[in-house]
Amino acid sequence: MKLFDVYPLYDVTPVRANDVYVYDQNGNEYLDLYGGHAVISIGHGHPRYLERLTQQMHQIGFYSNAIQNPLQHDLANAIGEQSCCHDYRLFLCSSGAEANENALKLASFHTDKARIIAFDHAFHGRTSAAVAATDNPSINAPLNQQQKVTFLPFNDEKTLENELKKGDVCAVIFEAIQGVGGLDEPSEAFVYAMERLCNEYSACLIADEVQAGFGRTGTFFAYQKYRIEPHIICMAKGMGNGFPVGGILVHPSIEAKYGMLGTTFGGNHLACAASLAVLDVLKEEKLQAHAKDLGEYFYQKAQNIDGVKLIKGRGLMLGLEFDFEVGPLRKELIYTHRIFTGGSSNKNLLRILPPLTVEQKHIDFFFTQLEIALKTIAA
Repeated sequence: MKLFDVYPLYDVTPVRANDVYVYDQNGNEYLDLYGGHAVISIGHGHPRYLERLTQQMHQIGFYSNAIQNPLQHDLANAIGEQSCCHDYRLFLCSSGAEANENALKLASFHTDKARIIAFDHAFHGRTSAAVAATDNPSINAPLNQQQKVTFLPFNDEKTLENELKKGDVCAVIFEAIQGVGGLDEPSEAFVYAMERLCNEYSACLIADEVQAGFGRTGTFFAYQKYRIEPHIICMAKGMGNGFPVGGILVHPSIEAKYGMLGTTFGGNHLACAASLAVLDVLKEEKLQAHAKDLGEYFYQKAQNIDGVKLIKGRGLMLGLEFDFEVGPLRKELIYTHRIFTGGSSNKNLLRILPPLTVEQKHIDFFFTQLEIALKTIAA
């Protein structure tokens, strides 16, 4: 049997990893500044992470949500402590798309409405409503196109209000820093306008923190740069450091009812253990503050690189925009300099999403190699 061929792949085969490095079958070492789409938060193979998962596997790895699982309560309390979202309630699932899907479904239940407002260049996943709210027609099948979604530009308050006035919008879903879309951010004024207008016209404000959450941007959630209270907050990726974990935080104004949401694998014992280990390490190693500091250092170093048109992002959710497509540059970095980086729907943007354990010496190495790579591809 062959694999269903949907992924364009680099010719690299990692067989082991440690902290910010991965190693291929020939023993070559690569600096991982992409973290597998921002998934690796506390570093590959962190000892605390391995210990916690191993202990849990020797006890119980899985049972469904038909029984009591105290680890879910432990996880809810730990997320509440570090995010300061104490009054929210946690629903666990297994991926970012599933988190956004449940958020949109819950918003529709709560408001008894069906239309979604999303934003230009948004990416919210590849399932049903989540992909319908993703601004990429090439991955939206006719089945997905049945969803009622309106795409708007950031920072157009008047148009947003005109759409909400129609009275059929269940949710406005946004990324405080767009991931796949290229690290664009709404203005502060527009963020506050979204919250005010959603409350005024009885729509749910959903913060998609799947890529930005769990300390990556220097705050626990990226939206926490602002003083707003979204109705629903979506999480995944760095939440499990590679273990499939996702979830939503639900504002206390939204009432839970038996059966309205559900999942087989979400919140299983191993998933909770993985996320609890992540939270322990984030706290003990002060990685959220570290991400903020390293982001500032990255900005300082990037200003010295010829050809960088724009530096984007916050913390360790970063990008360098050039006036050319970065595909050849990424290949030069991975094959010659052995550095993993990321791309986006903005073909001129090089994305940097390293483990939060990355250090200044790794940033220094990246910029040294980047300058060489830029000269090579320009030759």
